[in-house]
Amino acid sequence: MDEFGGTDLPVRGGKHLQSVTMGKNITNYDSMVVLTHFKGHAMGGFGGSLKNIAIGCASGQVGKVQVHGYELPEMPPPGPTWFDGTMPLKDHFMERMADSGKATCDYFGKRIVFLNVMRRMSVDCDCAGTSAAEPTMKDIGICASTDILAVDQACCDLVYTANDSKDLKERIESRAGLHQLQAMRDLNMGNTQYELIPVD
Repeated sequence: MDEFGGTDLPVRGGKHLQSVTMGKNITNYDSMVVLTHFKGHAMGGFGGSLKNIAIGCASGQVGKVQVHGYELPEMPPPGPTWFDGTMPLKDHFMERMADSGKATCDYFGKRIVFLNVMRRMSVDCDCAGTSAAEPTMKDIGICASTDILAVDQACCDLVYTANDSKDLKERIESRAGLHQLQAMRDLNMGNTQYELIPVD
């Protein structure tokens, strides 16, 4: 446990991080259900299960700084560079998210499941609140898997094959968002090959 009350989890084979400081109570649980609103994101291009656990499980005082790749006092102040696609880290940020996500996945092992809700998919994250752009594409449904890479890959594939996804695809590509998938592949976090099984 660190001085702020977080819990350090190891990152096995991480590209940038050897450990990530998570919320202090994460080790009090023996399983996790990751319920994610799949949508665009100002920094990640898209926010799926990886982004949800990589940032969401990281502690506010230390872990989120580790994942974003900035160190105080060098961390830039809030402003356009965080949200307009000019953030300098891009691929580096996606790789650090994968490192963080791997720490959580490794900790829970087979006792973790991922559900991505593909509804009201704005180009913006829910954290933008009332200033988030209105969605310009139809709802698709819900994808669920015990494989984090497969579920995020399937959602991206469904977005890319939709005929009304121009805005969301532009957001993903302007932030190098698909590099999240490559970063997870590089860490052997799952499989990009999947079978969609419809459930009524």
